[in-house]
Parts: sequence; C-alpha cells; structure tokens
Amino acid sequence: MVRGEEPLLSQGRPSSDHSDERSVEEEDALLTGQKRAQPRNYGWAFWREVGLFAWAIIATVLVIVLAVLFSHQQQTSKPTPSGGGRKDGKPTGKRNLIFMVSDGMGPTSLSLTRTFRQTETGLPVDDVLVLDHHLIGTSRTRSTSSLITDSAAGATAFSCGQKSYNGAISVLPNRDPCGTILEAAKRAGYMTGLVVTTRITDATPACFAAHVNHRAEEDHIAAQEVGEHPLGRVLDLMLGGGRCHFLPNTTDHSCRRDDRDIVDLAKQNGFSYVSDRKHFDGLNFGTNVKLPLLGLFADTDIPYEIDRRNMNDIYPSLDEMARTALEALQAATQDSDKGFFLMIEGSRIDHAGHGNDPAAQVHEVLAYDTAFASVLDFLDRDDVEGVVVGTSDHETGGLATARQLHDTYPEYHWFPAVLANASHSAEHLAYQLRDHKAGQHISPLDSGIKTPPRPRSNQDTEEEEGEEDLKSYIRTTLLSDGLGISDPTDAEINRLVHSSSDPWPASYIFADMISRRAQVGWTTHGHSAVDVNIYTSDPEQARPLQGNRENTDVGKFLREYLDLDDEVENVTKELVEKATGDWMGRELDEEVV
Repeated sequence: MVRGEEPLLSQGRPSSDHSDERSVEEEDALLTGQKRAQPRNYGWAFWREVGLFAWAIIATVLVIVLAVLFSHQQQTSKPTPSGGGRKDGKPTGKRNLIFMVSDGMGPTSLSLTRTFRQTETGLPVDDVLVLDHHLIGTSRTRSTSSLITDSAAGATAFSCGQKSYNGAISVLPNRDPCGTILEAAKRAGYMTGLVVTTRITDATPACFAAHVNHRAEEDHIAAQEVGEHPLGRVLDLMLGGGRCHFLPNTTDHSCRRDDRDIVDLAKQNGFSYVSDRKHFDGLNFGTNVKLPLLGLFADTDIPYEIDRRNMNDIYPSLDEMARTALEALQAATQDSDKGFFLMIEGSRIDHAGHGNDPAAQVHEVLAYDTAFASVLDFLDRDDVEGVVVGTSDHETGGLATARQLHDTYPEYHWFPAVLANASHSAEHLAYQLRDHKAGQHISPLDSGIKTPPRPRSNQDTEEEEGEEDLKSYIRTTLLSDGLGISDPTDAEINRLVHSSSDPWPASYIFADMISRRAQVGWTTHGHSAVDVNIYTSDPEQARPLQGNRENTDVGKFLREYLDLDDEVENVTKELVEKATGDWMGRELDEEVV
C-alpha cells in the first residue's frame, strides 16, 4: 500500500490527547452529512476592528449631542451686543436694568396669594406664582433710626445704597443728599422712568429722583421730579397717581399748600402730559409716546386692583403701565449705546397691609406677579442685555396665614375661599358707607355725652327708620355683595352703623370681618422687621444678591450692574455743593440717626 493510501485508523498515524474525541466527531459528521462547527480564533486584527467600530459609534453620538446642545443654545439665548460682557468683573456694553419694588410684601404675602390662587382656580399645589420661580435670596431691612424701617429709608437704601433714617428721601442722617442710581444713570446717558400705583410723589418713587428731609414734603418732590432739581430734569417717564400735588390749590382736586401749577412747569420742561384712560390708551402700549412723559391717572392713589378691575375704563393697571414704559424706553434707546433704568412699584400691597385687608392684598400681589411676568417676557424678546431685580422695602401688617379666634387651642385652618367671595376692598366699602350716611344725614358717631331723655317725636321715628334702612344697606350691598359675608352679627352691624365718618375706622371693621372668617391674622397696622424676598431674572448676573443680604446690597448691585459707582459719587458731590436754601424742604427739629 502506498503512503497516501494509508487508512485513517492506521497504526502509524500520529495521535494526541483529543484524537479520540475528534475521531468520534468526524465519524458523526460523515454519518449525518452535517459539517462540524469549528471554533474561531479571534486574533488581534479582529479586536482592532471591533474597537474602531465602537469608537466610531461613540464619536457619532457625541457629535449629535453637541449639535443638539448648540442648537438649543442658539435658540434660547439672546444675542450679545457688540462690546457686551464683563471686563475686570464689571459689565460692559449696552444694557437695561429694571428694578421692581413690591412695597410691603413679605414672605407670608406670597403664601397667602399662592394658596388663594390655587383655591380660586382649582390649580394643583405645585402650580405656583411666577415670582416663586425666581427667588434667589432675602433682604434685611432696618434703618439707622429703627429696627423697623419705613418706605423712605427702605427706598433710600435701594436708590443710594446707604442706610438712613425713617422719613428720609435720599438724604443721609447728616442731612446731606446722596446721589441716586437713577440720577447717575441719567447723567451717564441712560433713559429713566418710574411706574407706580400710588402717588408718584410717594416715598419709594421720590427716593430715586428727589431729595427732601422728610417724605411729607410731596409738594417739593413733585417740583423736583419734573425738573426743578439741582441736576435739572432727571426723569424721562412717570406713570402713576398723585395728580393733586401737581395742581395749584386754586383748582378742584388739588392738595398742594400753594398755588403753583406743577403740570404747567412740567410742560415748560418739555413733558407731554396725559391724565385719563382715553389718553393713556392713545399711547398704544408705548408705541405712540413722546418723551419726556408725565402720566397722572388719579388724584391720589390708583384704586386697589380688586376695585380697579371694575373701573377698567378709568384707570390703567400696573401691568399696562409697566408694558407701556418698557416699550417706550426701548424705542427711545434703540439707536443709543446706552439702555435705560426703570423702577416699577407694586405700591398698594403696602396699603392693603396697613388696612389689614387680605382680599385687597392677594389681588395686589397677583397684579405685581403679572407685571413681573411681563418684564420677563420683555427681557426674553429684547436683543439688549438686561436684568430685572425685585424686592420689598419692608413687610406690612405682620401677616400670618393663621388666626386664633378663641381661648381654646386653635384648629389648624385658614380659608382662602372666603377671600374669593369679596368683590371690593374694605377701603372702597368704607367710602361707600360714608357716602350713604352722608346722603341719609345720619349721625356717624355717638358722642358719648349723656343727655336727658326727651319725648318721642316724628323725628325719632324717622331716625329709627333711617337706621334700619342703613342696616339693610350694610347687610345687603356692603357685606353680602361687597365682601361675600352673609352671616354678620348684630354687634358687627352696629359697629358699622355708629362708626366714624372717616373711612379708615369703618375700613378696619370691614377688613377684620373678612380676616376673621378666613382665619387670617395680623399683628399691626404698621410695618414689621421681617426679612423680605429678593427675585431676579438672572441668578448668575445677580449673584451678589444670593443668600441673606442687607438692603443696601441691593442698591450697590444696581449701580454696579450699570457700572455707575463713580457717577453716583460725582452726582453726590454736586448735590452736596448745591444743598443750599430750602430746596430739600423744612429742616427737621429732632435729631435722627
């Protein structure tokens, strides 16, 4: 037999440890006709190809993710103007600054309003206010003269970045005027504006554009705001109330102590003037504005929002005025390398706190929240870099969302639905009561003097009938229709029948009635020392305000954001040099610190 024809099982064929196993497998393959699967030998070349393939997949995924992120960045970010950014820690380039003040609004005001809104509209517990999404810190509020500040000292901390005494309108304890962020902004080429729902001469707006020793000098403040000021005209736009301080005392609706016509002075200084809803609507939300503009829409304060909304054809809202101001200032600075500074105040949150009126308060806070949302929308749409910072000067009323009505241990309740039944403020109802009494010629208050009894007469009968008519009017028109209260006690009705003709005592009674039923508590008709919240559209830009801060830190941030530290100092020096005569009003007799 030749070598190539040796049988497979030949004695001389080499063997191995696995030869028997392979022989069995080969025989099975021959018998079944199925080829045996051979194990693959994965060498270096194979694993190199696998690695390259995996890396290609990972790289592709990374490229796609980066492309998506870049696209999102381009769509959601605003273009930065030429020269924008920060240099040596300071901002550069064109920018706008909106400062919002929620006068008298403390943390509990937010709790009260948030729960009221959720209850009234059936929203879930996590549906919160716009403000709630922008909270970054809190502010301490003491003044130099008291642990409890007033609005004047609080606003001076914002406008000048310095502490002062209660009542001071951008004047320091040594009686020197201090330069304000608004004055410095105007001097540096920015446009400036004020929007409020109280008198434009009230403490908060006054502190940005005027200097008087005491806030009561509103006649002086009015003249300074329209340009009778050591620096000349510093305001380009004013919208709010307080017309009575601009009219001579020889005319109706004036509250001035003299016969000066400040509206006429404003016109001489170039201001256009609007004073009613018709002419406000003619401004077309800022697209038809001629600056400088003075808009005074009420003799004193614009009514509470709970009342104003039923008089929409008479008074503009805070949101409408804010949007008008934003658009007007944006248009006026379109071709400038400087932007604008605008202060917007939700003024009457404070008044609702003073009146202990929870129904008025929740609607004032909601109106402020709406205006804040409009400012955010403006900043999102605007190509110019900008930021809004909002805070309060203090809390008012010592508000609590709880009330102990009895000596026994209280139940853990408060009832926001009670507030939803109110259609008017306690202040509005008090004025209605006063006018109704005047029309009936009913004595508003028992004198307390004991007089001898006299025989009954027809006059007695008429007075009794008149009193019963008054009680019916109070029950139906004022309490049921106005406050949604259907269960007044005889004692509550009698208190209102015999209240003073002055609206405040009656307003306190109305406010207490709804507060007790809602189980809302108050500790004072004045201010409190509680820390207040700080909000912003841009936590990164407003990083210096994060955490718990002094109220002066807010003022310092405002001028640093516009890079106006040096300008504020220059304005202060000029004001001090010109602080002669009586341009800052009467001197204070008492020493204040």
